Amino acid sequence: MTATMTLTWTPVCPLDRLEPDRGVAALVDGVQVALFRTGDELFAVDNLDPVGGAYVMSRGIVGSRGGAPTVASPLHKQVYDLRTGRCLDLAEVTLRRHGVRCRDGVVEVRLRQEE
Repeated sequence: MTATMTLTWTPVCPLDRLEPDRGVAALVDGVQVALFRTGDELFAVDNLDPVGGAYVMSRGIVGSRGGAPTVASPLHKQVYDLRTGRCLDLAEVTLRRHGVRCRDGVVEVRLRQEE
């Protein structure tokens, strides 16, 4: 499967609604997305835990490993690199990433879809 980005940026929330190093869930065009703000960076990933099968990634523990911003699943504690979506504990597992930006103080998400 190949991942492609949709063309549409969807406004989600004001930037100041995202607390640093805390996740928040958002419904973007029918897809549950977990948003994270770490320092000056924004990340958007699927809210679905690929191992546990529950929509909980926004409740994960934000941290870092080897300088990479990460989120640990609140279910089984697998750690994911927020930049790549790669699971750092299970090589065959990934968390789907989405495009995210801040424009005029509003966080916008562009979904990545599987083809």
